[in-house]
This record gives sequence, structure tokens and C-alpha cells, in this order.
Amino acid sequence: MSKHVSVLDQYPDYALNIGIEVHVQLTTASKIFCATANGGGTTPNSCICIVCAGYPGVLPVLNKNVPNLAILAGLATNCQITRRSIFARKHYFYPDLPKGYQVTQADEPICTQGYIPIVLEDGSIKKIRLIRIHIEEDAGKNIHAAGTNESFVDLNRAGTPLLEIVSYPDIESTYEAKAYLKALHQIVRYIGVCTGNMDEGAFRADTNISVRKKDATEMGTRCELKNINSFKFIGDAVEYEIERQIDMLESGQKIVQQTRLWDTQQKVTRAMRSKEEAADYRYFPEPDLPILEIDDAWIERMRAQLPELPFAKAQRLVQEGLSAYEADIIVDDKDLADYYEAARALTGSKQLVNWILRDLLGYLKEHKMDLAQCCMTPTYMAHLMDLLDKGVINAAAAKEVFAAVAATGQHPDDVVKEKGLQQIGSVDELEAIVKATIAAYPEQVAQYRSGKDKMFGFFVGQVMKDTKGKGNPAIINDLLKKNL
Repeated sequence: MSKHVSVLDQYPDYALNIGIEVHVQLTTASKIFCATANGGGTTPNSCICIVCAGYPGVLPVLNKNVPNLAILAGLATNCQITRRSIFARKHYFYPDLPKGYQVTQADEPICTQGYIPIVLEDGSIKKIRLIRIHIEEDAGKNIHAAGTNESFVDLNRAGTPLLEIVSYPDIESTYEAKAYLKALHQIVRYIGVCTGNMDEGAFRADTNISVRKKDATEMGTRCELKNINSFKFIGDAVEYEIERQIDMLESGQKIVQQTRLWDTQQKVTRAMRSKEEAADYRYFPEPDLPILEIDDAWIERMRAQLPELPFAKAQRLVQEGLSAYEADIIVDDKDLADYYEAARALTGSKQLVNWILRDLLGYLKEHKMDLAQCCMTPTYMAHLMDLLDKGVINAAAAKEVFAAVAATGQHPDDVVKEKGLQQIGSVDELEAIVKATIAAYPEQVAQYRSGKDKMFGFFVGQVMKDTKGKGNPAIINDLLKKNL
């Protein structure tokens, strides 16, 4: 694996520390403290009730599936599950938070002290430690009108259940930051707690960055990059912020702790506000929600629902013969991983992974479709590989069969029969064609026999042409060598 190039390479005296807070929107049917549909309503303020809109005097009732999914996430990230956790009120004023406080967890979160393994550039494994995972509700959304200096509030998102997953500042490079986020993104999708759709804000990261001299005993002052919604933008923003902070320190300036936004057009970070401390939020226990008590039986029920996790799956696929690169692509998309596993269960073909990564993914990209929309099922793909391995069809015919099956859903056997694509595999039949081809080109035969080895390809092409592409290339090669 080639080394990731970073701006930090230009400053060998400096070290980087990154801690990341990820907000994960949970895929529950209803919101966290009311029966209103979760994720519903495209028209602003069409999917709210008196609870999530923050009317005075209303009482929240916890959606039990929220702690279910939180426990699942905690187990998947090697956390300790807190047997007794409580909710708290976090006070701050924003127009998209009508109550004037957010219900969250403070001193006693539901999950603590976990870790997520990532693969470093040299192939070694590093564990990024987690401080905590806690449950909270999302706020609404401010919409700022361009040119009119007006702002509007849409509360459809208010009350959406969230997990906030907080890492230690163990991340020491842009590469590690992206690897950690991709690993966490895979986990929450594999266990089904989140769609992972970053464009819709279902998975969003606040990245805390500090730089320091390598010989410094304390970490530098951190700046937070808020709500960046793509891995590429996070990487670009971290690189910019590293250089900004080092330039300030080199010129004798002091880093101010603050929240900054990433400008995707200008590719710079901009100050948003000074960073609040915990004391600014005036946390106190939420009086309207009972203590959440979790016993061993509840934890084991959730553990039984855990699938094979992406890191373990990738390691297993490599042990089964895939390259690390192939396993990484397969595992990154759970649907693709399920497809590969289903096809692999039906065929031992070594060509399977190449056809999936090259032909299947290429077809999906070309036709702008999802895997579920493609008619080339795992069963059909496995059967196509067997036809190819057994010599029933050759590679050119297999591509033709693939395209037809993917578009129509016909069985591969029917396509082969309908199009007359069955390969000529009879040695006697092919030898007669080879001899006729050699006899038809005496000048080229003389050139080949005089030492022009490139002429061999000419004869292969002619025989393939005479067989209308249905000849078995391996047998044709052997027969040409024999007869030439």
C-alpha cells in the first residue's frame, strides 16, 4: 500500500492528535420520545407533534428500540455496556431547539471504553479507542434564504434519535481519520442501526484537531471542524487545519479553541464560534425520564443479533484467498458482500471476484442502478462462472451472456442456447479448422517458421474468426503450436 501524502510530512517536528465525535441517526420507526414517524415529512414542519416541537408541559416517553440499537452499536465497537445509565438536560439556545435544552446523556452514558480496529498503511492494526457512546435527540434545522436575510426553522428532524460516538484523540494522521470514519460507517450499516447516508446527515462527524511539537508533554489547543458530510471533505479539511495551526504556531500566534466550518468552495476552514465547555451547558439529570437499567439478558439478546462485522469479514476473505484490496472493496458495501458470499457458496470459481468487481460493478455504474435492481443474481453469476470454467463458453461469450442476463433476467443457459454461444471444444473439429487456416496462409506460415513469433497471434485471431468466436482458446493455442 502506497503511503498517504500529508502536509504533516513537511513538518517533521510536529505531531497531530485527532478525536472525532460522530452523530449517527438511528433507523427507528418513530422518534426518540414520541410516536411521530422518524424520517418522515419532506414538507417543512409536516412531521412533528407537541412533544418533538417542544410544547410546554409535555412528557417524553423513551422509544425502547433506541437503547436496543445503542447496545448493538456498543457491542459492535467492543464497548462496556453501562448497567445503569441516566438522561440529562443540556441547556443551550438555538432557534431549532424550541425547548431550550437537548435531552442527552452526560455522566452515565449507555456505552463506554470501546475501540475500533483500523488497518494502517503498512498493514498493521491500530485500535482507535472510544470514550463513550451516548443517546440523545436531534435538533431541528435552520434554513437560510439566499439574498433576503431571512431564516426559517424546520422541526421535522427534531426528536430524531441519535447516537454520539466519541473517540479518544488516538488518531495521528489524516489517513487514520478517514480509515476510522470508514470503519465506523461500515459498522453502523452492517448492524442496521443507521442508513449511513451522509448527504442526508444520517452520519456526520465533528473532528477535533490539535497539533503540537513532538517533544511537548501536553496536547495542543484543539479546534473543532463541525458537521462535514463526506470522507473526502473531512480529509481536505484536516489537511488545511493542520497547516493553518502549524503556521500560526511557527509565527508565534496562539491557537484559540473554537468551532470552525469547512468551506467546500474556497477549501478553507472558517471560524464559527468559540467552543463551549461542559459547564456552559448546565447539565442536570432529566427529571421526566426514569433511570435506564440494562441487565445481562437484555445485552445477550442484542448480542445474538450481531452479524459478522466488516473487519472480521475482511480478514476472513483474505484468509480465503482474496487480496486485501479485493476484500476491502467487497466488504465496504454490505449488499455487495452479501452478494459475493451468496455466489461464492454456489461456485468455487477463482474468476468470481474479478467478474463481480469488474463486470458487475461496471454494469451498475454504467446503468446508474443499485445491486438490487440488477437481474444478474448471485445464483446466475455463479452459474455463469461454472459455464466459463467448464469451457462451455469462452470469455467473449461470457461477457455477452452477462450483459443479456443483467438486462433481462434470463437464465444463462437460455441465453447461451438462444444466441448459439456454446464454445467449440471438440479437438477433432477445432483441428480441422486449424489445419484449414494454416493451409490458407502459406506466406504467414513461412514468416512464423523463420522466427517471427508475433505471427502466432495472427493465426489465433484467424481461427477465432473462423469459429465465430466460439473456439476454446486454450485448445486452439495447443493445436496451432502442434500444427505450425
